[in-house]
Amino acid sequence: MKVLHYSEASSRSFDSEIVKNVTGRVVIGKDDGAPNFCMRAFTIGADGFTPRHAHEWEHEIFIHSGKGQVFQKGQWTDVEAGTAVFIPGHEEHQLRNRGNEDFTFICLIPRDVPEL
Repeated sequence: MKVLHYSEASSRSFDSEIVKNVTGRVVIGKDDGAPNFCMRAFTIGADGFTPRHAHEWEHEIFIHSGKGQVFQKGQWTDVEAGTAVFIPGHEEHQLRNRGNEDFTFICLIPRDVPEL
């Protein structure tokens, strides 16, 4: 068993033309003996965004704090703390912060894909 606050997991920062002001953490993954899923926590700072992309696996996302938007099927949808999002495989998607505070979400992915 593993119990920790997500902020205790080691972090990796992303900042370029395609991803801005994003910090990612593998909260539960292969190194913990999780055989089926990886749980990641991402924080997007003010004016930040993830890359717009698609891949074969699905995402399950839970918005932990802040306000943001999800790009899905050609349009932006507002999301906030408490919102759950399902993104099917092969669907183009992106998340961005639309507030002044951090926008933090949990993202689940299946095993056998890059954890971060």
